[in-house]
Amino acid sequence: MKLIADLVSIPSPSGNTNEVITFVENFLKELQVDTYRNRKGGLIATIEGNDTHSHRMLTAHVDTLGAMVKEVKANGRLKIDLIGGFRFNSIEGEYCQIETQSGKKFTGTILMHQTSVHVYKDAGKAERNQDNMEIRIDEKVHTVEEVRALGIEVGDFVSFDPRVEVTPSGYIKSRHLDDKASVGILLQLIKQIKQEGIKLPYTTHFLISNNEEIGYGGNSNITPETVEYLAVDMGAMGDGQSTDEYTVSICVKDSSGPYHYNLRKHLVRLAEENHIGYKLDIYPFYGSDASAAIRSGHDIIHGLIGPGIDSSHAFERTHVSSIENTAKLLYFYVQSKLVI
Repeated sequence: MKLIADLVSIPSPSGNTNEVITFVENFLKELQVDTYRNRKGGLIATIEGNDTHSHRMLTAHVDTLGAMVKEVKANGRLKIDLIGGFRFNSIEGEYCQIETQSGKKFTGTILMHQTSVHVYKDAGKAERNQDNMEIRIDEKVHTVEEVRALGIEVGDFVSFDPRVEVTPSGYIKSRHLDDKASVGILLQLIKQIKQEGIKLPYTTHFLISNNEEIGYGGNSNITPETVEYLAVDMGAMGDGQSTDEYTVSICVKDSSGPYHYNLRKHLVRLAEENHIGYKLDIYPFYGSDASAAIRSGHDIIHGLIGPGIDSSHAFERTHVSSIENTAKLLYFYVQSKLVI
């Protein structure tokens, strides 16, 4: 839980993930795990197994939702363009950070232009959209020139305050649990493998992708030897969903279609044999790095599991028991036989 809290506290909107990738890289370096970066900026770690001819790959993504400066407005505030699939209403009132091209960082707040109810009669009814929402910068700026004098310009990245908190009752609530909760789980799994001296049955790659929120994090760097490709991402909760905050969610289908049936059955069997709480579910408006890899033409067996996350792409929350059940399933999965 501490590791997840550390991860969500590092700003990493899609397109600006070097800092968090470096954090993961250093974590794995301490474990003496071989890693390399791909040209897109993602990180691949490899642990050699008994069988070096058939490989597995597990992936989780470290990039998050965010925004970019779209325009410096005449009033000294900033218009933004969203990065990732979410709505403006989910960030209203949020504290944020603007990072300039030179690396300077400024804080601000994302607000409706018509926020003050003492001035704007339609404050509650006005649409939450790009035209009405803006960043109020925490600096004495009232003109375009004053903002640009700070070094703030179009294309600067905007990240959202995660507001991370771990409660005494076992919940972690924060932005960006999608998918840094799963990144934390994979890092802890690698640490456990190294500390326990586990020899994996197959050479296993761990891809920490950095472009999943914009649709193409896991399409490359899949070795020709890779047979199974398992995405570890959040389980979506809501009306009609079986996923909850206490079990591992095994996705059977999302917007891309069904996941591999035999791999799904294998994961269920591992969960039942090892008394791991799980739920099967369909995510209707969802795609993963595994489905992106299938679309790009890779000949792999693909699957998707993850902890159940409430209020995805907004103020997210999950419970330690969901984290634990996901970690346990992965622990037994990486030591199991391939499904074919």
